[in-house]
Parts: sequence; C-alpha cells; structure tokens
Amino acid sequence: MTARRLLAGLLVLFAVSVVVFVATEIAPGDAASASLGPDAGPAAIEARRAELGLDRPAPLRYVEWLGGLFRGDLGVSYASGVPVADIVAARAGNSLLLGGLAAVLLLPLAVVLGAWAGLRAGRLADRAVSKSTLTLMSVPEFVTGTLLAVVFAVQLGWLPAVSFLPPGQSPLDRPEILVLPVITLLTVCLAHNTRVVRAGVAQSAVGEAAESARLNGVVERRVVWRYILPAALPPVVPLFARYVTFLLGGALIAETLFGYPGLASALVVASASRDVPVVQAVGLLAAAVTVLVNLAGDVVGTLLDPLRRVPR
Repeated sequence: MTARRLLAGLLVLFAVSVVVFVATEIAPGDAASASLGPDAGPAAIEARRAELGLDRPAPLRYVEWLGGLFRGDLGVSYASGVPVADIVAARAGNSLLLGGLAAVLLLPLAVVLGAWAGLRAGRLADRAVSKSTLTLMSVPEFVTGTLLAVVFAVQLGWLPAVSFLPPGQSPLDRPEILVLPVITLLTVCLAHNTRVVRAGVAQSAVGEAAESARLNGVVERRVVWRYILPAALPPVVPLFARYVTFLLGGALIAETLFGYPGLASALVVASASRDVPVVQAVGLLAAAVTVLVNLAGDVVGTLLDPLRRVPR
C-alpha cells in the first residue's frame, strides 16, 4: 500500500514538473525583456534570449531542466545570476520555520478545543466553539491578517506590522516578526481542524464502545483516553497533513501581507520578473512537500485505524 502511494506520488511530481514548465512557457512576458527593461531594443532582447538559452526548443530545455533536477542542479536565476538552490535554501528555511511553528501549535490546539467542545455537545461551550470556528472559517485570510496588524501593530504597537529582517539575520533573532504571520496562518486551519475533531469526539462519545465502557464502570477520564479519542482522531490525521503542507509551504497571503522573507514572497518577486528557474524550483518544491506530508498523513492514519490496515 505504501509503495503504491509512493509510486503515485512520484508520478504526481512528474506531472507537476510538466505543468510548471508549460505554465512558465505560455505565461505572458519574457525573461529577456523583463531583465533588460522596457527600453531594450529587439537586437538586445534576442542576444539576451540566446544568453539565457531561451532560443532553444522548449522540449530540449525541459529535458535539460529535468536532468538538472536529478543532479541537484536547479539552475541559475535569470534576474540575479545567483544559483537557484542558494535562493531556495535561504528562503525555504524561513518558510519552514514559520510553517513549522504554526503546525506545532495546530494539532494540540485543535485536539484540545475540539475534544472540549465534543465532550460537551449541545451545551454552551460547544456552541461557543462551533460559532467561533465557523466565523474564523468565513473570514478570508488577508482580512484576518490585516485586522491583526491594525490592532496589535498600529493601535497597540505591541508587534511589528512588517516582518522586516536585516541581511544575515534569522527570524529567530527577531521572534516578534513571527507572531502575526503565525496567528494569521493558524486561524482558518485551526478552525477547520477543531470542527472535525469536535464532530468525531461528539460521535464517539455516544458510540457503543464508550457506552459499554461506562456500563462496565470505567471512569470517564479513561473512557475519553481509551475509547473516544482513539476512535475520533484517525480521520483527522489526513486532514491535518493537508493543512501542514499549506503551512510548511508558507502561505502566500500571510508572507506577502507581512513582507516575510520566505518562499512565497520569493515566488511573487520571481513571477513579476519572469525569473523562470526560481518559479519552477519553488513550484516543484511545494509539490514535493505536499506529496510527502500527505503520504506521511495517510500512513499515520492507517496505523491509528485498525480497520484501514485490513487487506481488502
């Protein structure tokens, strides 16, 4: 089962590589003219295209790019002349830190809030959590981020509105720049995961296993840990994995809104300047993270759910 999923993931990555390459080929604009500016003449543009290798057939360039990927060579940035691997490595660490912090907070908060509401289904606590999460899911991410910046940065002055990072520094050197982007990333993800946990716990709490345990005199705390949570959490794991890919990829809106120096902001800059190698590398890296995390989520969900381990 795992081998089949891994093979499917590799096929997905190959398909993504084709889509990313074709998308950058048919996108309007040209890297040569973008790098030379609007005043460049046709001769200069053609010379720049030849310098970048854009005058060669697209299939040949795709094969060369794919071969470079297998060798670990992501190419060179059209805009800066810096190896793409260096650009991606510098930005990926920042995005992984931002998304990792949000992911580490996501699961325990979702489980605690969801279980707390599910064990009190229909009561005031459950209604409060349900309405709050529904509200958070209904508000777009950029609106949430903007409101957080207005309140905590502009009005209260507690946190910076822009995640500015001087050259050579890590976000850990200025941890305050992480707070608002992390909260912005968490809002929708936490709301959705909390609702799924709540639904599973509420259903498991009145299930046959939990009721039978209660009738046999098992204390409620043990019922929760032994019967309710093990039945409620396995369906949450694949969903959690999908949100982790979103968080680790560095949400485009959160990074752009706060000017955070991650992969998403690098993708925006590269797209504007038609820096094709950077766009291709970031797109393929995001796809690889998505495939790997979802594969891990499926495996963990299978291990937690005995019924899914039974061969069919």
